Amino acid sequence: MRIFLAGATGVIGRRLVPLLIRDGHEVTGTTRLPEKAEALARAGVRPAVVDVFDGPALAAVVEKARPDVVVHQLTDLPDLLDAEGLNEALARNARIRIEGTCNLVAAVQAARVPRLVAQSIAFAYAEGPRPYTEASPLAAAEEGPQAVTARGVHALEELVTTMPGFDGLVLRYGRLYGPGTWAETAPAGAPLHVDAAAEAARLAITRGAPGLYNIAEEDGEVAIDKARAELGFDPAFRIAASP
Repeated sequence: MRIFLAGATGVIGRRLVPLLIRDGHEVTGTTRLPEKAEALARAGVRPAVVDVFDGPALAAVVEKARPDVVVHQLTDLPDLLDAEGLNEALARNARIRIEGTCNLVAAVQAARVPRLVAQSIAFAYAEGPRPYTEASPLAAAEEGPQAVTARGVHALEELVTTMPGFDGLVLRYGRLYGPGTWAETAPAGAPLHVDAAAEAARLAITRGAPGLYNIAEEDGEVAIDKARAELGFDPAFRIAASP
């Protein structure tokens, strides 16, 4: 299949690329930075240097790629957790979720791509009975940094699951740990290894009905029965180390 991976050089994108190449897919991957294009090419990806906030440019590269599926792994977070700059980083990431997703959805519709898989988060639920299921309500957008994140999550999920012309799947990822993330070991409250996150996206390319899926380890915080049944998701998945 032809896969368009938006955010191919991000934390999850980097782990997802070899899985897609292994499956024999033809992958076009985006990056904002020209200096990262060469690394994508070496990995077997057709690089597309584009700013997701430039709607016409994004639409053009999606149209050129003629993808069967678009995978949305766009984020704008620092490589290292910086408490002082966290609020600013969350605001940038929310903008990606709102404006970047809007542009990507428009590009998907214009190119008549039949399927869009997008990442969200599994730790934005309103306080309530646990484990949270996909039907549990999300926290409302109120005030402060959490409200910024909530607005971004609400916007992304609504765009992906309600806009016409394609099947939209949203993967609500748990708190990431592992290579390239902010944590080496599993954090509390719906942890998720970055390899398992990438594998869930790989599975969702060909499996699962449109809608929402919790993607996390089972620690009592969120229920992942739907992802197990419809996607074949296994939170224990890890990418084998090269010999």
